[in-house]
Amino acid sequence: MHVDRRETETSRWEIARRAPPTALRPYLLGTPQGWEQMRGVGTQLREVPVPGVPLIVSFGSAWELEDPGGVTETHSSFMAGMHTAPALVRGGATWGCIDLRLTPLAAHRLLGLPMHELTNRTIELDDVIPEARELNERLHEAGSWGERFDLVERFLARRLVEAAPPSPAVAWSWEHLRRTNGQASISHLAEELGWSHRRLIARFREQIGVTPKVLARVIRFDRAASALRSSTARGLAEIAFDCGYFDQAHLNREFREFAGTTPASFRAAHLGSGAVAA
Repeated sequence: MHVDRRETETSRWEIARRAPPTALRPYLLGTPQGWEQMRGVGTQLREVPVPGVPLIVSFGSAWELEDPGGVTETHSSFMAGMHTAPALVRGGATWGCIDLRLTPLAAHRLLGLPMHELTNRTIELDDVIPEARELNERLHEAGSWGERFDLVERFLARRLVEAAPPSPAVAWSWEHLRRTNGQASISHLAEELGWSHRRLIARFREQIGVTPKVLARVIRFDRAASALRSSTARGLAEIAFDCGYFDQAHLNREFREFAGTTPASFRAAHLGSGAVAA
């Protein structure tokens, strides 16, 4: 467990990180994080698309979320389907949560819903998983980061063990796109599986939420966003080339669509964890 504590004249907050247990690692895109602001001002973040499904389990005040279509809703603990445009997240002066990034296939397994129904949408967690109400209550009562991570990890492990596994063909395609950083040919995927393009698209929309082509674009965008967050100084043209874009203009267009800003502005405003200052 690593906890980073920070304090200024106007705010105080903590960021906790703990490596997940081995059994959960195939279902997660990264290390779970805990965030808590004990004192401060209201927060507004622009969450940009990632090749996964955010799961936020709160133990503080509710969040106000504005989806890419401009619809604003208030949520406590929530899941957001695959996004193809930025969403705004607003928090109060105090808040706390455990933040996880599930793979789309893990989210499909967890929810048992067609994932395209959640694309560019956010849903209250206990609306789709009634047992989450008890999890929320116990998180509010927990007195340490260790207890909070234990509660969330046990909840996920229990749900995932009981759920049906994804289609092996879609799972292979997902892993192949990730291994190739979104640069695998969609025609190659269909040929390897012996599927038509129509069948491949239908299965992806059901179990991941977007088409293979859109998923590949999000993977490339996420890789470019990670490069821009890195402390290593690299030019935009070099990042564009390494991430599979035709040129820097192509990179700029993708950032306009997925992040609502330019790569240079994204680099200046990044906060990590998929978010930039709005």
